[in-house]
Amino acid sequence: MINLARPNLPNTLTILRILALPICAYALFKSGGDDANWRIIAFTLFFVVGLSDVLDGKIARDRNQITEFGKLLDPIADKAMLATATIGASMLGLLSWWVTGIFLIREVAVTVLRFAVIKAGVIPASRGGKLKTFFQNFGVGFYILPLPEGLFLPRDIFMGVAIYLTIATGVDYFRRVLKK
Repeated sequence: MINLARPNLPNTLTILRILALPICAYALFKSGGDDANWRIIAFTLFFVVGLSDVLDGKIARDRNQITEFGKLLDPIADKAMLATATIGASMLGLLSWWVTGIFLIREVAVTVLRFAVIKAGVIPASRGGKLKTFFQNFGVGFYILPLPEGLFLPRDIFMGVAIYLTIATGVDYFRRVLKK
């Protein structure tokens, strides 16, 4: 049973991260997604939400406030942020749906696997998984930002790395679970 009676700062930040996602989506869709200023605001909001993920993890480790609730909710918040950004960007025609599909299928599959083996213990994120998250978040962010055409190739290469890491770390995660 998860005890919610004693909230702590890392868990509060995780909850706030989830609650901020509709505001991020609002900014992304404002003016039909065509307003460069609102897309910059959306990128900035998603960036701040992403930074809060780093912050809550650091605080939890530094203050020894790692909880079962946090272990469960933190990855869900991460997936919710990625889903909000990728689906929103795809709905606006900024990001191809197949990229969104790869990201979300991988995240759902790993999350389902995580829940299936949770009694055996949480499998921590690997270095590759953390790198994947970095590339996914910034990769999608670069599609949300109204970049000049000269930056499309670097943006696309960055996204290519994100796609590769998404697939490779997904395969690795399943391999690690099946070894147990």
